[in-house]
Amino acid sequence: MANPYAAQQQAYQNNAINTASPGELTLMLYNGCLKFIKLAQKGMEEKNIELKNTNIQKAQKIIQELMVTLNPEMEISKQLMPLYDYINRRLIEANIKNDVAILDEVTGYVTDFRDTWKEVLRLNRQQTFGTGGNA
Repeated sequence: MANPYAAQQQAYQNNAINTASPGELTLMLYNGCLKFIKLAQKGMEEKNIELKNTNIQKAQKIIQELMVTLNPEMEISKQLMPLYDYINRRLIEANIKNDVAILDEVTGYVTDFRDTWKEVLRLNRQQTFGTGGNA
Protein backbone atom coordinates (compact mmCIF):
# COMPACT_ATOMS: atom_id res chain seq x y z
CA MET A 1 0.00 0.00 0.00
CA ALA A 2 1.30 3.41 -0.95
CA ASN A 3 -0.35 5.28 1.91
CA PRO A 4 -1.21 3.21 5.01
CA TYR A 5 -2.75 6.27 6.72
CA ALA A 6 -5.25 6.71 3.86
CA ALA A 7 -6.18 3.01 4.06
CA GLN A 8 -6.64 3.29 7.82
CA GLN A 9 -8.77 6.41 7.43
CA GLN A 10 -10.93 4.70 4.78
CA ALA A 11 -11.40 1.68 7.05
CA TYR A 12 -12.45 4.00 9.90
CA GLN A 13 -14.96 5.80 7.66
CA ASN A 14 -16.40 2.51 6.41
CA ASN A 15 -16.77 1.30 10.01
CA ALA A 16 -18.46 4.58 11.01
CA ILE A 17 -20.96 4.22 8.16
CA ASN A 18 -21.61 0.53 8.82
CA THR A 19 -22.30 1.11 12.53
CA ALA A 20 -24.23 4.39 12.26
CA SER A 21 -27.91 4.64 13.10
CA PRO A 22 -30.31 5.88 10.40
CA GLY A 23 -30.32 9.27 12.13
CA GLU A 24 -26.52 9.46 12.11
CA LEU A 25 -26.47 8.43 8.44
CA THR A 26 -28.79 11.33 7.62
CA LEU A 27 -26.42 13.67 9.46
CA MET A 28 -23.51 12.24 7.44
CA LEU A 29 -25.44 12.91 4.23
CA TYR A 30 -25.99 16.56 5.18
CA ASN A 31 -22.31 16.94 6.08
CA GLY A 32 -21.24 15.27 2.84
CA CYS A 33 -23.51 17.54 0.82
CA LEU A 34 -21.97 20.61 2.48
CA LYS A 35 -18.47 19.28 1.78
CA PHE A 36 -19.25 18.76 -1.91
CA ILE A 37 -20.83 22.21 -2.25
CA LYS A 38 -17.71 23.74 -0.72
CA LEU A 39 -15.51 21.84 -3.18
CA ALA A 40 -17.75 22.99 -6.04
CA GLN A 41 -17.33 26.60 -4.87
CA LYS A 42 -13.57 26.07 -4.88
CA GLY A 43 -13.84 24.71 -8.42
CA MET A 44 -15.75 27.82 -9.50
CA GLU A 45 -13.21 30.14 -7.88
CA GLU A 46 -10.31 28.30 -9.51
CA LYS A 47 -12.16 28.02 -12.86
CA ASN A 48 -11.83 24.25 -12.57
CA ILE A 49 -14.96 23.11 -14.37
CA GLU A 50 -14.42 19.41 -13.64
CA LEU A 51 -14.05 19.99 -9.88
CA LYS A 52 -17.15 22.20 -9.87
CA ASN A 53 -19.29 19.87 -11.97
CA THR A 54 -18.27 16.64 -10.22
CA ASN A 55 -18.97 18.02 -6.75
CA ILE A 56 -22.26 19.69 -7.64
CA GLN A 57 -23.39 16.36 -9.06
CA LYS A 58 -22.33 14.61 -5.83
CA ALA A 59 -24.31 17.17 -3.79
CA GLN A 60 -27.31 16.59 -6.08
CA LYS A 61 -27.07 12.82 -5.58
CA ILE A 62 -27.19 13.33 -1.82
CA ILE A 63 -30.23 15.60 -2.06
CA GLN A 64 -31.89 13.04 -4.35
CA GLU A 65 -31.10 10.28 -1.83
CA LEU A 66 -32.68 12.36 0.92
CA MET A 67 -35.75 12.79 -1.31
CA VAL A 68 -36.22 9.06 -2.02
CA THR A 69 -35.83 8.14 1.65
CA LEU A 70 -38.66 10.42 2.78
CA ASN A 71 -41.72 8.60 4.10
CA PRO A 72 -44.60 10.07 2.05
CA GLU A 73 -47.08 9.25 4.81
CA MET A 74 -45.42 11.59 7.29
CA GLU A 75 -46.42 15.25 7.34
CA ILE A 76 -42.81 16.45 7.65
CA SER A 77 -41.98 14.61 4.41
CA LYS A 78 -44.65 16.59 2.59
CA GLN A 79 -42.93 19.77 3.80
CA LEU A 80 -39.38 18.62 3.07
CA MET A 81 -39.94 17.28 -0.46
CA PRO A 82 -40.52 20.69 -2.11
CA LEU A 83 -37.53 22.14 -0.22
CA TYR A 84 -35.24 19.33 -1.35
CA ASP A 85 -36.59 19.72 -4.89
CA TYR A 86 -35.84 23.45 -4.78
CA ILE A 87 -32.28 22.80 -3.56
CA ASN A 88 -31.76 20.25 -6.34
CA ARG A 89 -32.99 22.71 -8.99
CA ARG A 90 -30.79 25.47 -7.56
CA LEU A 91 -27.76 23.17 -7.72
CA ILE A 92 -28.47 22.55 -11.40
CA GLU A 93 -28.82 26.28 -11.97
CA ALA A 94 -25.57 27.02 -10.09
CA ASN A 95 -23.76 24.49 -12.25
CA ILE A 96 -25.12 25.92 -15.51
CA LYS A 97 -24.58 29.56 -14.56
CA ASN A 98 -21.32 29.11 -12.61
CA ASP A 99 -23.00 31.06 -9.82
CA VAL A 100 -21.30 31.00 -6.42
CA ALA A 101 -24.15 33.04 -4.89
CA ILE A 102 -26.58 30.19 -5.59
CA LEU A 103 -24.20 27.76 -3.89
CA ASP A 104 -24.07 30.13 -0.90
CA GLU A 105 -27.89 30.11 -0.78
CA VAL A 106 -28.03 26.31 -0.96
CA THR A 107 -25.32 26.02 1.69
CA GLY A 108 -27.54 28.04 4.03
CA TYR A 109 -30.48 25.68 3.55
CA VAL A 110 -28.44 22.50 3.93
CA THR A 111 -26.69 23.93 7.00
CA ASP A 112 -30.08 24.69 8.57
CA PHE A 113 -31.28 21.14 7.84
CA ARG A 114 -28.06 19.70 9.26
CA ASP A 115 -28.17 21.82 12.41
CA THR A 116 -31.84 21.02 13.00
CA TRP A 117 -31.15 17.32 12.48
CA LYS A 118 -28.23 17.47 14.93
CA GLU A 119 -30.57 18.97 17.53
CA VAL A 120 -33.19 16.27 16.88
CA LEU A 121 -30.54 13.58 17.43
CA ARG A 122 -29.35 15.30 20.61
CA LEU A 123 -32.88 15.56 22.01
CA ASN A 124 -33.61 11.95 21.04
CA ARG A 125 -30.46 10.79 22.85
CA GLN A 126 -31.47 12.76 25.94
CA GLN A 127 -34.91 11.19 25.86
CA THR A 128 -33.56 7.69 25.25
CA PHE A 129 -30.72 7.77 27.78
CA GLY A 130 -32.17 10.29 30.24
CA THR A 131 -29.09 12.54 30.18
CA GLY A 132 -31.07 15.76 30.32
CA GLY A 133 -32.43 17.30 33.55
CA ASN A 134 -36.00 16.76 34.71
CA ALA A 135 -37.84 16.56 31.41
